[in-house]
Amino acid sequence: MKRIFVLYTGGTIGMRQTPNGLAPDTALVETALTPFGRRARFHWHVCQPLIDSSALSPAHWAEWLQILEHALPGCDGILLLHGTDTLAYTANLLALAFDNQHKPVVLTGSQQPYSQTGSDAPHNLHTAVSALLRPDVHETLIAFNGKLFPAVGSSKCSTETAAGFHNLHFGSWQPSRSAVSLGPLPRQFDPNICVGHHWLVPGCNSAMTAHSLSHFPQQAAVLHSYGHGNAPADEALLAAVRRFTREHLLLNISQVPHGRADSSYAQSSPLTAAGALAGGRCNTETATVLMMLAAANRWQPADLLQALDRLSLR
Repeated sequence: MKRIFVLYTGGTIGMRQTPNGLAPDTALVETALTPFGRRARFHWHVCQPLIDSSALSPAHWAEWLQILEHALPGCDGILLLHGTDTLAYTANLLALAFDNQHKPVVLTGSQQPYSQTGSDAPHNLHTAVSALLRPDVHETLIAFNGKLFPAVGSSKCSTETAAGFHNLHFGSWQPSRSAVSLGPLPRQFDPNICVGHHWLVPGCNSAMTAHSLSHFPQQAAVLHSYGHGNAPADEALLAAVRRFTREHLLLNISQVPHGRADSSYAQSSPLTAAGALAGGRCNTETATVLMMLAAANRWQPADLLQALDRLSLR
């Protein structure tokens, strides 16, 4: 019988109704995995405090990594129960920064509390536990609405339906597809690293982005540009990118959910010449973790491009 370590971090799946709205609760521990008791042995670790995942911080990540590193030798797989708002970010963290020793790591949550009639939680738990018991799962996956998704490239896509997640570039998990890895690149996690995100919109946003790059303390940056990685040829913005990239890495990704930042259009050339690196098919969640690791481990531009290649993002 497989031994599954359960890290319960909070989220809607275990919440109860309070006068101020839904809030995390520990009652889930007594009931959620009882239906699977004949298929696996579960060891729970309940985080204190349990959090709404919108309150997630890198400090939580550092704590969870330590817990999981300590638990891994004594288990056959890891189930992480997490709020859906930032679940895809944490999935990317575990896929990229956690050495799982080829053991399965599966994250799930729900759109409605487990105790609510008609909740999607039991179905999601069944999907997650079934994945953990498979002999061919050796990577970090998201289990939701009856599907499994590879962590890299996944995003939350709905608050309205049970189909809360998707992975537009890589689709659902397929056992024939090899798990991605950063290979020999150093990937020490530092919760003190700040990655600035800068979202372009028509109007004065170029000036705001230029000011933020020049004055806000950040060890790496992600620029969310248009289409194929295009941006205004605004001299203040380009000058700020040039100054920033003398010491730090800046990744240029597309705002389009099923998009790709590359050099297809001449409009993107000045940004590339200023030092921005095209992020290919990298999405927000993957870019956040990737740039935290890049800054913490002092990756060079060639290292970041190698990482994108290894993750099949370029």
